[in-house]
Amino acid sequence: MSVHDELMSVQRCLDDLSRSVSRLEKQIGSGGLEIRRVRTDADHLRESVALLREAATTPAAPQRPDLVTIPDTPYDPALWTDSDDEGLGARDRHAP
Repeated sequence: MSVHDELMSVQRCLDDLSRSVSRLEKQIGSGGLEIRRVRTDADHLRESVALLREAATTPAAPQRPDLVTIPDTPYDPALWTDSDDEGLGARDRHAP
């Protein structure tokens, strides 16, 4: 089965679910927390499938990370005046 066919199958199932929830709302009433929660969950599923359908129909362009050019020139030594040499300690102090 193709992705389109699978999405159509899911959509049909969601339509059936929505009709069943509507029938339950008529029988039970739409004011209860439980039925409102089921209705909200069904609506969220519908929105999620719509997003999935949209993602499946747009062709996926290969994602290439942005390249960062690193210059060959040395860094300005003033950048490192306030830092310690890692593992060597501070310049003006001695090891114990």
